[in-house]
Amino acid sequence: MTGESPILEVRQLSKRFPGVRALSEVDLDLFASEVLAVIGENGAGKSTLMKILAGVQTQNEGKVIVDGNEVWIDSVNKALDLGISLIHQELNLSGNLTVGANIFLGREPRKMGLIDEATIVEQSRRYLDMVGLNVDPTVLADDLPIGQQQLVEIAKALSVNSRILIMDEPTSSLSQGEADRLFEVIHQLRDNGVSVIYISHRLGEVKALANRVAVLRDGENAGELGRDQITHDAMVQLMVGRDVSQYYSHSPSYSNEVVLEVDRLRTTAFPAHELSFDVKRGEIVGVSGLVGAGRTEMLQAIFASNPKVSGSVRVLGEEIDGNSTIDVIRAGVALVPEDRKLHGLVIDMSVKENMSLAGLRQNQVGIGFINFDVENNITAEMVDRLKVKTPTQDQIARYLSGGNQQKVVLGKWLSMKPNILLLDEPTRGIDVGAKQEIYQLMEELADQGMSILFVSSELEEIIGMSDRVIVMHEGRLAGELDRSELSEQSIMNLATGGVSQHVTTHR
Repeated sequence: MTGESPILEVRQLSKRFPGVRALSEVDLDLFASEVLAVIGENGAGKSTLMKILAGVQTQNEGKVIVDGNEVWIDSVNKALDLGISLIHQELNLSGNLTVGANIFLGREPRKMGLIDEATIVEQSRRYLDMVGLNVDPTVLADDLPIGQQQLVEIAKALSVNSRILIMDEPTSSLSQGEADRLFEVIHQLRDNGVSVIYISHRLGEVKALANRVAVLRDGENAGELGRDQITHDAMVQLMVGRDVSQYYSHSPSYSNEVVLEVDRLRTTAFPAHELSFDVKRGEIVGVSGLVGAGRTEMLQAIFASNPKVSGSVRVLGEEIDGNSTIDVIRAGVALVPEDRKLHGLVIDMSVKENMSLAGLRQNQVGIGFINFDVENNITAEMVDRLKVKTPTQDQIARYLSGGNQQKVVLGKWLSMKPNILLLDEPTRGIDVGAKQEIYQLMEELADQGMSILFVSSELEEIIGMSDRVIVMHEGRLAGELDRSELSEQSIMNLATGGVSQHVTTHR
């Protein structure tokens, strides 16, 4: 970008919260028609910086300069007036409104005092065309798949003439096909003069998309990479301040004792297909497959958070009531769900309250009274064991980074000392440093004899951490692969309906 002036400059920006320094003298430049990736570990300050630029929060010190003029962005409307839009990881569409109504929400064109529905439909089509989305503006937003909802958010931003789009983990809930379509749109926007600030923990995406990479660490600038310097190792080095050379260090340590047996299980999502497999003591079994293959539904049926249609689940040879979550937990099974904010945490409760939640009944004093000593001890042990970064045990979970929220969910279940740990996308939306910590934890738990069954959409993670992989395709168990047989090609062959391999998974 030599010779050009940036359209957006951040100079010596600082932000403090009670007990936390989120940003310290951060500098950032953004040029016209560029994709700038901003990366860093959870808690590095990325989200805080973006919220300041989008008018959600204000800085304590420092300057924001747009088109050479210093500005004070004290509201979302002020940011929009400057052409800055933030597309959150959790989409902000109103599902009960039409696509057109969402695009013009709060800015509805009117005719004789009434909302002009015809103009909304006509103008919405223009912005939908700009992002290549061929949908009827009169359909409800909830009726669209998540990838198309993401494009509606972008169309909404373009409708207010945004020239700086901030995208926070935009592919975290997208299939590969939806993500590819989003990348095409980002390239088109860049070619049309829109600048994009792209936040992602998926470093492969960053390498493919970014013109430059700015790295934050502990609320400060850690470095910058030009287009020719962007490699996985270079990004990791700047993010964590060390060489993560042994990213996966799994060594099989399982025994022949079968701990979990799933026999002819039928889920509500795919009631026509039976699922049968087992997991041994200390074994880490990965579950792979394309989005919609039924992986999450299988874990939920085992845990009884969704009822099974038929079949049985046995733990250490004893059949458990597959429709009673309490009985499943008592049998020593724990589930860390895919959506930690919706299903894993009570987001507005403290770290301590979340950590002790699963064990309230067994740790109570008398009839229904909380044992505060046990609650404090459990939390202190898990915060220390899992290296949870929190100012105090009383910190509200909402204000932790994604990686630390995930550790709180893990701590809640590990305090129950389960025999079997079910993990659904355990590293989704967390940084490389926190990922490595979770991999190390999985390794330690397996070494201690815990059986782990985990779902992941990242093939590198599946290959790196699994003793064995079962692959699902359209609700079926398409096959099984031992560690020696694992490769992206062998997994994808089964995930896409290729020749089945080792389909009988009781061993």
